[in-house]
Amino acid sequence: MSATLDAPQAAAVKKKASGSSFYLAMRLMPEAERDAMFAIYAFCRKVDDIADDGVGTREERRRKIDGWRDDIAALYRGEPAGQAQFLSAVVARYGLRQEDFLAVLDGMAMDVAEDIVAPSLATLDLYCDRVASAVGRLSIKVFGMEEGPGFELAHHLGRALQLTNILRDIDEDAAIGRLYLPREYLEEMKCCASLDPRAVVMRPEIDRVCRKVAALAHTHYDAADMVLAQKPKGRLATPALMGAVYSEILAESEKAGFAAPRRRVSLSKWRLLTLVARVSLG
Repeated sequence: MSATLDAPQAAAVKKKASGSSFYLAMRLMPEAERDAMFAIYAFCRKVDDIADDGVGTREERRRKIDGWRDDIAALYRGEPAGQAQFLSAVVARYGLRQEDFLAVLDGMAMDVAEDIVAPSLATLDLYCDRVASAVGRLSIKVFGMEEGPGFELAHHLGRALQLTNILRDIDEDAAIGRLYLPREYLEEMKCCASLDPRAVVMRPEIDRVCRKVAALAHTHYDAADMVLAQKPKGRLATPALMGAVYSEILAESEKAGFAAPRRRVSLSKWRLLTLVARVSLG
């Protein structure tokens, strides 16, 4: 990983990723592509920490995000890029697009500007595009996919994964004053008498709200599967495994139900290995 991250950075990234389905999926890739994906992951973790760690005022965190914008811009101008310099080799080798890095930063800026509470479906979709599908658009370049099918896969799989994470992290998000469930679904189930996230997620109607979000996620998983079934050019095992793992997490979450008290669903090591075998043989 010396071309992208130095040894301490690489070790820190691998430590954060180890044990996750992301790390498992990365192990299906050749070393050069795996290192490129870890560089993208490192960028995402660094900027996500600004949005989520609560360190500093909102204005201070906004300036940190803007600092990343400046460094990304410098990188694409061929100038010294400060904290983004570790991405230079990956950008050059795989043709990663500046606009996709900036979209990720735009998504983080949404969380920095205010705590998102009951966004409209349109705002939620924009958020998912920025924090997840934009990462997919970066990733498909490393997978060697053409932009047509690759961007379609990124559109649907990114949204599916992000919606699954939103359902998985309801209580953690509510604890820090965030609620990513769409306002239209909450209003339909009459859950908007209070928009205090901690109160909303304790309402019995929240199960039906979450099941509507799960149904939306399933439509994106199905669309992503259709892209993969066409077997476009590229290394497809990694996105296929991510989809398989997270769709399984979603299904298990639906079985457990979303009413309080909830448990955060995770898959056993045996189940993960079964999915790896299925994807590898598929």
